[in-house]
Amino acid sequence: MGIFDRLASLMKSNINDMISSAENPEKMLNQIIVDMRDQLIKAKQQVAAAIADEKRLRDQADGELKQAQDWEQKAMLAIGQNRDDLAKQALVRQSEHLTHYQQLEQTWQSHQAETEKLKTALHDLNDKIEEAKRKKNLLLARQRRAQAQKRIHETMSGLSEKSAFEAFARMEEKIEQNERMLKASTEIDQEFTGDRLQQDFKQLEKVAGGASAESQLLALKQKMGMLPAAPAAEKKQLGAGKSAQEVIAEIEDALDEKA
Repeated sequence: MGIFDRLASLMKSNINDMISSAENPEKMLNQIIVDMRDQLIKAKQQVAAAIADEKRLRDQADGELKQAQDWEQKAMLAIGQNRDDLAKQALVRQSEHLTHYQQLEQTWQSHQAETEKLKTALHDLNDKIEEAKRKKNLLLARQRRAQAQKRIHETMSGLSEKSAFEAFARMEEKIEQNERMLKASTEIDQEFTGDRLQQDFKQLEKVAGGASAESQLLALKQKMGMLPAAPAAEKKQLGAGKSAQEVIAEIEDALDEKA
C-alpha cells in the first residue's frame, strides 16, 4: 500500500469515527481540517524522503559512471606504457562500473517517475485541504439552516389541534359554560326569591309607563292636527285614569263613526 493509500485510509477512518459520534458539527469540521493538515505534514515528510532516495540513486549512478570513465583512462595509460595486462584489468573494472551505472540509471528513472507522482498527489492533497477550509463555513451554514428547520418542524408538530389549541378551545368552552350558569342562577334568584308582590307591581309600573308614553304620543299627534281632538268627556275620563289602550280604541271608534 502506497503512502497516499495509507493516508486516505487513515483519514477516512478518522472521519467516519467522528461523524458517527459527532455532537458539534463545527467542532467536527475543525478537527477534520486539523487532522488533514497533520496528515499533509506526514505526507510531505514521506515525499521528501522519496526525493532524497532519488537524489541518492542519482549520485550513485553518476559515481559509477565516473569510475567507469576513470578506469577507461587507466586502461589507455597502461596501453601507452605497453602494459596490455594492466589495460585488460582496467577494462574489466570499467565494464563492471558501467554495468552498475546502467542498473542504477534504470532504478533512478523508475524512482524519479514515482517521485513525480508523489509530488502531484501532494499538490492535490494540499488543494483539497484548502478547498475543505473554504467549504467549512458553507457546510456550517447549511447545518445551522437544517437545525433551524428541524426546530420549526418540531414546534409546528407540537402546536397541533390535539395539544395547545385543543386545550385552548376546551378552556374557552368552560368559560362560556360558567357564564351561562351564572346567568341562569341570577334568573332563578330573581324568580324565586324576594317579595313576589313587589315584583308584580314593578311589572305593572313598566306597563303603565309604556301606556303613558303612548298617550303622550297620541296627544302630540292631536296637537299637530294629525288626529281630531278628543271629546271633553273622553278627556275627562282619560284624566280619570283610563288606560291608553282604551282611549285609543275610543278615538278609533269615533273616527269610524265620522267616516
